Amino acid sequence: MGIGILGSFLLLTVFFRPLLCQQPNTDGFFVSDFLQKMGVTKVHNFSAHFCSWQGVGCDSKDENVVNLTAKSFGLSGVIPDNTIGKLTKLKHLDLSNNKLTGLPSDIWSLGSLKYLNLSHNRISGDLSSNIGNFGGLEIMDFSVNNFSGKIPDAISSLSSLHSLNLSKNLFDSEIPSGILGCHSLESIDLSENRLTGLPNDFGSTFHKLKFLNLAENEILGKDSDFSRMDSITYINISGNLFKGSVVGLFEGQLEVVDLSRNQFDGHISQVNFSSSFNWSHLAYLDLSENHLSGEIIRQLKNARNLLYLNLADNRFSHQEFPQTDMLSSLEYLNLSGASLIGQIPQELSSLSRLKILDISKNYLSKRIPPLSNRNLLVLDVSYNNLTGDIPLPLVEILPRMERFNFSYNNLTLCATEFSPKTLLSAFIGSSNGCPIAANPALFHKKAPKHRGLKLALALTFSMVFLLLGLLFLAFGCRRKTTIWAVKQNSYKEEQTISGPFSFQTDSTTWVADVKQANSVPVVIFEKPLLNFTFADLLSATSNFDRGTLLAEGRFGPVYRGFLPGGIHVAVKVLVHGSTMTDHEAARELEYLGRIKHPNLVPLTGYCLAGEQRIAIYDYMENGNLQNLLHDLPLGIRTTTEDWSTDTWEEEEDNNSIQNVGSEGLLTTWRFRHKIALGTARALAFLHHGCSPPIIHRDVKASSVYLDMNLEPRLSDFGLAKIFGTGPEDEITRGSPGYIPPEFLHPESSSPKYPTPKSDVYGFGVILFELITGKKPVEDDYPQHNDTNLVGWVRGLVRNNEGSRVIDPKIRGTASQTQILEALKIGYLCTAEVPAKRPSMHQVVGLLKDIEPAQQ
Repeated sequence: MGIGILGSFLLLTVFFRPLLCQQPNTDGFFVSDFLQKMGVTKVHNFSAHFCSWQGVGCDSKDENVVNLTAKSFGLSGVIPDNTIGKLTKLKHLDLSNNKLTGLPSDIWSLGSLKYLNLSHNRISGDLSSNIGNFGGLEIMDFSVNNFSGKIPDAISSLSSLHSLNLSKNLFDSEIPSGILGCHSLESIDLSENRLTGLPNDFGSTFHKLKFLNLAENEILGKDSDFSRMDSITYINISGNLFKGSVVGLFEGQLEVVDLSRNQFDGHISQVNFSSSFNWSHLAYLDLSENHLSGEIIRQLKNARNLLYLNLADNRFSHQEFPQTDMLSSLEYLNLSGASLIGQIPQELSSLSRLKILDISKNYLSKRIPPLSNRNLLVLDVSYNNLTGDIPLPLVEILPRMERFNFSYNNLTLCATEFSPKTLLSAFIGSSNGCPIAANPALFHKKAPKHRGLKLALALTFSMVFLLLGLLFLAFGCRRKTTIWAVKQNSYKEEQTISGPFSFQTDSTTWVADVKQANSVPVVIFEKPLLNFTFADLLSATSNFDRGTLLAEGRFGPVYRGFLPGGIHVAVKVLVHGSTMTDHEAARELEYLGRIKHPNLVPLTGYCLAGEQRIAIYDYMENGNLQNLLHDLPLGIRTTTEDWSTDTWEEEEDNNSIQNVGSEGLLTTWRFRHKIALGTARALAFLHHGCSPPIIHRDVKASSVYLDMNLEPRLSDFGLAKIFGTGPEDEITRGSPGYIPPEFLHPESSSPKYPTPKSDVYGFGVILFELITGKKPVEDDYPQHNDTNLVGWVRGLVRNNEGSRVIDPKIRGTASQTQILEALKIGYLCTAEVPAKRPSMHQVVGLLKDIEPAQQ
């Protein structure tokens, strides 16, 4: 009997041993409690010893948890207290790639931690100053969360820290001086926040630092902030507000350098680079979108291991194509907008690894060499002065490329394998170089029998069709131009045109007081060698015929036209006059012509015709937001106003698809968000990327256009400055519905002149339009007596009724939470007090945070 009782006791002891190991106040109990409260039960056998559980590592005695890895466990919500915060011996904690929203208050007591990874969660709020309790921490990764506020100064206590990653959060203000106490740091990543400054002696403190990423912030600084970083190999400070020379950044053994989208300036060719800088280590160099001048860096030829080089959109002086044949490892080369002249060198063919080549927007001339780089995937030579045939070896490799563009040159092409859409988008301005009846496929086939007979027949039919075509053209030239065709006057006719010239629209009459039309030059920035005149503008627009009229705005009428060479333009006549002299106006327009950004409508050129200032823009194929959103039902074609309407019937197979698509896409929140983000980026560039900053002064829906690729582009930047004579001018204060309250209330203490914050207000109105589908004034605002959109929306948001304003057309196309977050951004932008409005740089960050996922 006693033996049986003893045996039963021993059996129960063995059976319940795992449970006894997880009794209260043990590490096993705390881990078990954590996992079960966070809903993790299926992947663990809780009857086994806790040290055998997935992601759990114990000390040699299997008593204490020293490693807890719950990466991608599906954890969500706030971690409860008295769970992992009680693991006093824990050294390694990885909770990354979950949906956590908050931390337990006792997590800061884990003083033994050496590794802490909370990345890719949804944790929000300020970072606790108790972070200083982690004195032994070596690696800290809180990236891709929603932490906000200032980085706490208590970070100075992390003297053992080797790697710090706080990227992709919402941290703001200056980087605290406390970070200088982390003198053991080898890697710092604070990118994609809203940080504004660096502490003094930042660079000289981190002698061990190898990796530094401060990209996409709002940091105002200079190159000397990074001096004496002896060990640095990777530096990325792109998308900030750094100024000065770049000399202080080229030191040591750098392998990756990205200084793009800042305000660095100076003659880079005169910079005496440090003798300690070893060019042979450099693999990646991006200096694009700065204000660098002079000649391109001569020392580049020493960077024999360079893979990526981007010097686009600077202010370099006119110069020959730089020597690149020594860069045999190069895979990416972008010299767009680098003021290159002369020929494209044949030596580019020797770069056998080259995959991407962009030399657009330069002054390159003569023929394209027979480039045959077999690995080339992207080629852009658009906006140059290239002539002649596109070489056959290059034509042969185009079909396997991902993207190419030969537009806006004076090239000829003989190729039948390209679709009409490709010819329209990638060869704009090119002429057909095929001989009569030539079929390029014949060049690759064996000559068939009876070739002479077939060739004779082909030539006979070709001559017949040619004669018929000439007769048709002769007859067609006598017909009056319709609304969809642009009449081109002959050169002989132009010579006889004399002024003054008077033109009339429905709302205005304007006069170009010039004696001879062909004596008034038209300046085209990207094609300075083309001698266009006012006579060419007359020809391009059918003498500014109403049939070519696209719109009438506050500055004056806009016409569509084709300049010689197939250059498709929108011609804006600025009829309001200006107090500027011709010289001042030309200088201002030429400055605006240098402002380039993917979300700005490029100013192509200008003409000063008597008292009239005429601005020439790239033609935007898909109209403006005002027309697409308000002036026509979605999916219905318009016949006036927007820049795309006169192409629907003319090119039904191509442009009609684009235009109907642009309207149809407006019924999705994803596309409207894209328009908002692109417009915000354009304004952020004008405010923060230009020196001095450019204030748009008339931000409104009709200034936002969609190009051929349905990318949003902001137009008319800088024009109000040309035509305003003072802060009180109506034209500098905005359009009805977009005018900020400080301009409407004289008693306000806010500035009465345009500022970046008045542009922010106009953007907020556009954002409200995109969300609600309603006009800024004179629309139906249900159940309210408001006379404008801003008052209606802000009133409902204050009453927590924001969901009522969402346009029914976009309901269900995205999460309502995302749309309401965008509504809050618009609310911030339209604050009564300018100081309470965010900067456009901050708006870009906020919109990126709610960017809809790709479908």
